[in-house]
Amino acid sequence: MANDIATLRGRASARLGHLYNEAELRADPGWSDAEKLTLACRILAADGHDTVVPGLVSVRTADPEIYLTLPMGVGLEEVRPGDILTVDSRLNVLQGAGEPPKAVGFLIKIHELRPDIRCGIHTHAPYTAALSMVDEPLAVAHMDATMFHDDCAFLREWPGNPVTELEGELISKALGPKRAVLLANHGLATVGESIEEAAWMALCFERAVKMQVRARSIGKLSSIDPEFARDAHDYLTDPSMVATQFRRFARRILRDDPHCLD
Repeated sequence: MANDIATLRGRASARLGHLYNEAELRADPGWSDAEKLTLACRILAADGHDTVVPGLVSVRTADPEIYLTLPMGVGLEEVRPGDILTVDSRLNVLQGAGEPPKAVGFLIKIHELRPDIRCGIHTHAPYTAALSMVDEPLAVAHMDATMFHDDCAFLREWPGNPVTELEGELISKALGPKRAVLLANHGLATVGESIEEAAWMALCFERAVKMQVRARSIGKLSSIDPEFARDAHDYLTDPSMVATQFRRFARRILRDDPHCLD
């Protein structure tokens, strides 16, 4: 029986790579980084991430010392490509109108310490904020949370307003090589090798926490077999899957506001 289960697991793992929508992947929309960032912000806003304090975003450009971000006061739900600022690592504005939030400096610090990433996102999404208040990490107890299997850190103590390099260093240290971190008494931060990846992880993070909060209200969380979780993690974080799902959510935004990229 054990050998049969092992065989079935191996067969299932081998099949995961054939489930992507390759035809859609070949139809690249050709969005610029500013357009992708606009869509990412609006996707997250539509999913409830734009709270009292607007979220923070950062994108490393081809020049590793230059970044894209949003100006102070522009919400995730209203950003357009023309709103996006180009800044240096000290947050001096090189192009665009307005000033970046000082707090985006902690994302810049993460970029400096993680040369493998291109995009960072930070929000106070409501369910994530609630979980951050109870000293409990994100649990991987459902298939739709398995993208965080061994890929989500937990910073147990709030380091204060993230407006200096110190907070960036503390959060980066907690994050380590992972793509997500739950920040105690605060919110979430996600990073990715692409805008799509960081946005996908942020979107899934809040949804996973929402499931966790709901489940905890009715009973004890059940665990997932680590081997299954690892397979599902690799499937749900594969660049092909990430690109496919990002475009799916982007189409919703474009249907609701066809001119948001103008």
